Amino acid sequence: MKVTLTESGATIDAHDLGPLLGLNPADVPAKMRAGEITSQSEEGVAEDAGQIRLTFWYSDQRVRLICDTDGNVIKTTRIKAAR
Repeated sequence: MKVTLTESGATIDAHDLGPLLGLNPADVPAKMRAGEITSQSEEGVAEDAGQIRLTFWYSDQRVRLICDTDGNVIKTTRIKAAR
């Protein structure tokens, strides 16, 4: 799985994100537009420099992806947690 990182932000393919959130990939874009899926992006500092953390919330799920600066996902976590 890879994340695309640009100056305007990060993107992940719905085919990768959907299953992580327990969704059909085809449903991801509409749920994002409706605000049912929310996200946050953070750049690492100090010992986490060179990493990007992407967090997605949907219903009672939180999925967190830790990526390197090339967008390679190096760690994925999924827990039950409301935003």
